[in-house]
This record gives sequence, C-alpha cells and structure tokens, in this order.
Amino acid sequence: MYGLMVAGAVVILFGIVFHLQGQGIVGPEQSFMYRSGDWSWYGLAIAISGGILACLSGIRILRQRGQRAS
Repeated sequence: MYGLMVAGAVVILFGIVFHLQGQGIVGPEQSFMYRSGDWSWYGLAIAISGGILACLSGIRILRQRGQRAS
C-alpha cells in the first residue's frame, strides 16, 4: 500500500540529485550531466513527477482508510 509513496520519494531524491548535477554542485566533473542546463531542468521535472506520484499515493491511502472506517 505504501509502495507507490516510497517509489515517489525515491524519484524525488533522484530528481534532486540530477538537478544538483546539472547545476554543477554534486557529482564528478567528467559526467555528461555535470553543469548541463538540460539536466538541471530534467531533474526538476523528475522531482516534481515523484512528488505527484507520492501525493496521489497518499490520497489513495487516505481514501481507502476512509472507506474502511465507514
């Protein structure tokens, strides 16, 4: 039941790392992602997608709990 929420959190973390690599803050300098404006934007999009996944999973969990309580 919490698997999608955990997956969303992992996707958020990967997105943040990709964004930071694109900014040139994290990672090896020889990486193709290092200081790449494209990867900075990709990382943001990936993190936002993970946030949406986690939120939708949370909504689903709350709805299931509400149905059980009725």
